[in-house]
Order: sequence, then C-alpha cells, then structure tokens
Amino acid sequence: MKYFFIAIFMCFNLTLIAQNNFYQIKDAKTNENLTLAAAENQQNQRIIPANDSAKIKLKVGQTYVISHMGYQNLLIEITDQTPSIILLKPEINILNEVLITGNRMQDPALSTSTPNLAERVVQPKNIGDLFQDLNGFSLIKRGNYAIDPTFRASQYEQLNVQYDGGTKIVHACPSRMDPITTHVSPEEIQKIEVIKGPFSMRYGSTFGGVVNMVTKSPQHQKIGISGSVSAGYETNGDAMTTSASLNYVKDKFDISGNWGYRDFGNYEDGEGITIPSQFRSIDYGLKLGYNLTENQRLQASWKQSFGRDVLHAGLPMDTEFDDSSIATLDYSWSQISDNINGLKAKIYYSYVDHLMSNLWRPNRGSTEAASPVESFTSGGKIELDWQLADNIRVFSGLDAYQISREGDRTRIIKKDMMGNPLPEPKVFVDQIWQDSYVNNYGFFNEAKWKLSELSLVTIGARYDYVVAETEMPEDDFAAYYPDLDKREEHNLSWTASYKTQLHENLNLELAYGRGVRSATMAERFINHFTVGSDPFEYIGNPNLDAEVNNQFEIGLSGSASLGTGFLNRLEYNFSTYYSIFDNYIVGIVDEDLDRKFMPQMEPKHPKVFQNLNDAYKTGFEASLNIDFLENYSLGMRTAYVYTKNKDLGESLPLTPPWNNRLNLSYAKGIFWADVFYNYVSKQSDIAPSFGETETPSWQTVDLKAGLRYKKYEFGVAALNVFDEAYRDHLSFSFKNQYGYNGRSIFEPGRNFTFFLKYSF
Repeated sequence: MKYFFIAIFMCFNLTLIAQNNFYQIKDAKTNENLTLAAAENQQNQRIIPANDSAKIKLKVGQTYVISHMGYQNLLIEITDQTPSIILLKPEINILNEVLITGNRMQDPALSTSTPNLAERVVQPKNIGDLFQDLNGFSLIKRGNYAIDPTFRASQYEQLNVQYDGGTKIVHACPSRMDPITTHVSPEEIQKIEVIKGPFSMRYGSTFGGVVNMVTKSPQHQKIGISGSVSAGYETNGDAMTTSASLNYVKDKFDISGNWGYRDFGNYEDGEGITIPSQFRSIDYGLKLGYNLTENQRLQASWKQSFGRDVLHAGLPMDTEFDDSSIATLDYSWSQISDNINGLKAKIYYSYVDHLMSNLWRPNRGSTEAASPVESFTSGGKIELDWQLADNIRVFSGLDAYQISREGDRTRIIKKDMMGNPLPEPKVFVDQIWQDSYVNNYGFFNEAKWKLSELSLVTIGARYDYVVAETEMPEDDFAAYYPDLDKREEHNLSWTASYKTQLHENLNLELAYGRGVRSATMAERFINHFTVGSDPFEYIGNPNLDAEVNNQFEIGLSGSASLGTGFLNRLEYNFSTYYSIFDNYIVGIVDEDLDRKFMPQMEPKHPKVFQNLNDAYKTGFEASLNIDFLENYSLGMRTAYVYTKNKDLGESLPLTPPWNNRLNLSYAKGIFWADVFYNYVSKQSDIAPSFGETETPSWQTVDLKAGLRYKKYEFGVAALNVFDEAYRDHLSFSFKNQYGYNGRSIFEPGRNFTFFLKYSF
C-alpha cells in the first residue's frame, strides 16, 4: 500500500468548486434509461459519461452534444429552463455491430462495456492493452504481440471473441502467434462489450462469455469530411506508432478509411533484462455505407493487416510474416411493421497467411524449421426481431461459422543426436493441421418478456449442428483412431435471466446459462506439436465430447447521491458466479505413447486431449467509485476466481490470481489525470500437470495525464513508476532462447509514453 499513498501525494492541488445540475438521459420512444450516454462540452471538448442511473452532471450556460451509440446526437444549451430529463431519438438505420446499448431493458443479462476507448489515450497500444479497464480480465502473453484475453479463467475458444456483432477471424498458427487481437487495428476499436457468461443465445455458441470489439462507424461521424492523425512513442522498447483516419458523410452515403503503423522494439523488464519482443505491423481498413431507404442500410467493410519480424520469447519459433484479410457485408431493415421490429443480416470471410520459423533461434544450426500455415474462416447470420405480444420481444435467427486450416512444417536436420554434422542434411515434412475443418451451424430463439417498467425476464435457447473432419491425416494419427471419419455433433444451449430495479438507484440481475462449446481444431486434430505453455507434445482427440458450462450468477449495481459537499456521489457494482463444468477439455499425459519429434528430449510422453468428469469454478468481481470535491474521484475494483479440477486434484490451467486496482482521478476543463495502484496477489492455486509454478504477488503504480484543447489531444504516462521486476502468472516462459530457457518472462519495467492526436 505504500506505493498508493506515495502516488496520492503526486496528485494535484484542489480547485474551486462549481455548481452543476444532474440531467437524466432517456430513450425518447420507450422512456428507458440510457446508462452509456455521454455529453461533450463544446467549449473545452471534455467528455462526461452518464452514471449508473443514466444521469450526467452538466453546467448551466454551457453547450453540449449528448450522444449514445444507436441514437441521434443532440446539441443542447443548458439553461435554467432545461428539463431534468433529456430524450434521445433512436437511429433508424443501425447495424448489428453493437450488443450493449446502455438500455437495461434491452441489453443482455450481466453485460458490461468499456467507455469510449478513443478517449484519454496516453500510449501506443495493441488490442490486448484495451482489456485492462475491464474487471475480471487478464492477459496471456507469449511476448509483446500475441496476446490473448482471458476472463474468469476462460480463455481461447472458451470465449466467443468477435467484432462488430459477429465477424470472426481465427489464427493459423497452432501456438496462437496470431490470435484475433493481432488482426484488428486498435485505433479502430471504439469500445469492448462483454456478456459475462452463456446468458445470450444470439451471438453464436458460447461457453465462458461473449467479447465483442466494436469498431468505429462512419455512420456516427459528423456530416461532411472529418478525420484525425495521431502518433505515439514509448521509451521502453523504443516503440512508435502512427495512424490516420478519414471520413466522409453525406445524405445517404458514408465512407471511412483508417491506416496504422506500429514499430515496437525489444523491451527491458524491471531487472534490466532485454525481452525479445519486437514487431512491426501495418493495418488499414475501409467502410462504405449506403442508406437504401429511411429504414434500410447496407454496409461493406474491408480490412487487411500485415505483421513482420515478430519475436515471441515464449514460443519455440518467431513470425516472419503474418498477413490477414477480412471482408464483411451487413444489412439492416428496421421498423418493418407493427409486429416486426427489424431484420439484420451479416456475411463475412477472413483469411490468414502465416509463416513461422526458427531463423533467429539458437537451434537453427542443428535443425532448420519453417511452417507456412493458412486459415480460412467464413460465416454469417440472419436475425428477425419481432413482437409476440406488446410486452414480449423475440429474436429468431440462424448463424454459421466455418473454419478450415492447411499447412505443414519442413525440418532440415543438419546434425545427428550427438551434435555431429550429417554428410547430407535430411528433410522431413510434418502435417500440422492435416487439412482439417470444423463447421458450426446454429439456430436460436431468445425472448424478452417485460413484466413491468422495472422488470424483465429473458429466456433463450439454441441448437448447434457441428461437423468436423481431417482430410489428410498422418499415418500415426490414423493409427491412433482407426475409425477416423467425419463426425457430427448436436448441441443444445439455453438460458434464463431476470432483471429488476429494486429502487431508483439499485438494480438486481439473476441468471442461469448452459453454454456448450465443441472441441477446437487443435484439440481434435493436432498431431505431436507443442501448443501449450509447457514442453509437452500434444495429440488431438477427434472423439472429444463438447464442453458444457452450467453457470449461475447474481449481480447488483447501484448508485447514491451523497450531497455532503465533500463526497458527491457513490457508484458500486458486484457480481458473483458458480460454474459446474461437464466434459472440460485438458491435455493429459499418456504414458503408452512416446514423443515423436526429438525423442531423446524430455518429457518422453505426449499429452492427449481428454474430457474431465468433475471440474468447477467460482468467483466474484466488485467495483466502487466515489466522486468528491467536484473534480475528483476514487475508484476501487477487485476480481477473484477459484477453479478446481477434481479429477487431478489441482486447479484448472491458466487460473489468474486475485487482482486489485485503486485509482485516483482528477478532471477539470480540458485537463485530466489518473493515478493507478495495481496489486496482484500470490498465486498458489496452480496446475502442476500443466507445468505451472507458484508466482509471487506484485504491485505497481502508473501515472497518466492528458489534455484536450480544441482539435488537439495530448497524453503522457509513466508506467511501472518504481521499475518493479515482476511476472504475470499467465505469461509464458522463455523457449529456445540464448541463455534464458525456462526463465519466466517478466513484464516491462519503467516506461514513459507520449501520445498526440489532431482531429478535424
């Protein structure tokens, strides 16, 4: 705690208190609260978000633009006669890119989202960094590029990660050098939405929750030409980014484009050790929208990303290049009739071309290895929004998600097992994906029954038909599974939830969800490759049963006006959950099988993916925010998850430790500043069978500040101020590196960052 108190003394002198009034933002059609609304002061461009009761404190005599995604912007001057309730009109043409609108009677149960991620930017970033403001999230790192989010100890395909309401792209590399977070430009992301469990059936098969990354839409930009240019720099790693965007909106037509370049070097940890983590990438994207009629919209988008010379300290190879392309077409038709609210449709296609090798690794002298791999993803969705009754709204639809992968590894053996050069190098080609595919076709219905103006029941169900096959199995894999053939699965998921407003400023949510996830391609068809953080070879199992998550959750959120002169307002949020897992999938050592590649090395026996019989997790998240002295706020948040693999008598793999954050914030006029104290506890609940070891607790302090003056934004930060040397529990260890094999990868040491943006 000493660091936190030191940080508080680094904050600012108190300033004069001004009198403001609260105004509540509501839907003009339904009169429901819009808790995600925000007001932009037109004099100093300060953004003021709504609180948990959809109220915003505004100053009399000032002019603001009140905005909310999915609603028309409202330009309003606050006077003594301004009513205490401000109404926003819904946009007629809105696509299915947004899941969470801030309307409690329409949003999925137990959902949350980040604030506008384009605000308060202080540093260059990748998408992994954007998750740090979401309570309950941790990051799995293999370096500084390939970063996977994990939520409540659910990771990888256990999370349904998508963007813009359903578009997906999957990694080509079996070691996940290229997860979805590397294929979307962080400058494009406006916010991240999260459904905390299998509590909605509308967004594909879901096990541990839905993560939706919402990109900026030209539809929400001002009329005419607008855009921005920005640049950022980090001292630790000599990292530099530049980006630009340009938008044009007129009448029925809108178009936007964005471009970004990132060049990150190797960073130093708190002990001064250089971590191989450099990468370069270029991203660009285009969106073209056309309003066919007043209530119909068509939008096409195209994105490409190009990664080069990416070093992965925690993996045995590096990325020479990683290129991806994503094409999406969206259509919406709203207000069709009295009983049909709307129809939405989406189709998409994505492709990843990836080359990894050991060109920059110490073992290339004895064995050269290179793996060109490709992934192909396509899918779509059609959803009808209709009224069963005046108070019952139903969403019915179909969706599809198709994945195929190809690729092999070429090994050139130059030395024998004793280290002696071979007269002639030997060449071997190993199948990685065995030309496999996994296709998922789903049908869903979800009904929202409005019991009263304050209470809502949601009931949903979905059926998934899954077909999977490997079309070019290796001989040994075919020998493991003599009846290897196309396999079909039939999965059923369902959910029921209840929301109510117990008091004007107190909300209760109860939910149960049964989420089902079929085995991934790696879990089915990988053949003697290291795909985990441990050194074991893994073998897939095409006969795996689908994982099932039976999750129960309760959530409370509320706020209170304190009005003491010193303490102004309090906001709080709490949720706790319990999940019972059926058929949980993990890799288990099979001592009847032997290591295939480099058999002289340990471990001698591979792991085979198997279903567990008995596993569960439980935990909670809580947050508290107190506004005081007009311009200050103090925030606290905590997240804890406990998992148990009863079959092996240990925790489930990749369970994060107890995570806590305190932050002191100041905002007045064009200036803002934050002090963050981060404390993460020791993690002794580990999975030894997964190669995990205990990690000690750690604490850091971050300072961030910025100002927004007219069309300019400037942000600075000092991260890890006290240069702590620490390891995140979920980070990988060094692999195939000069002098560091087996050592844990530590996080960056002290880092100063700068960011500048000009908008027009």
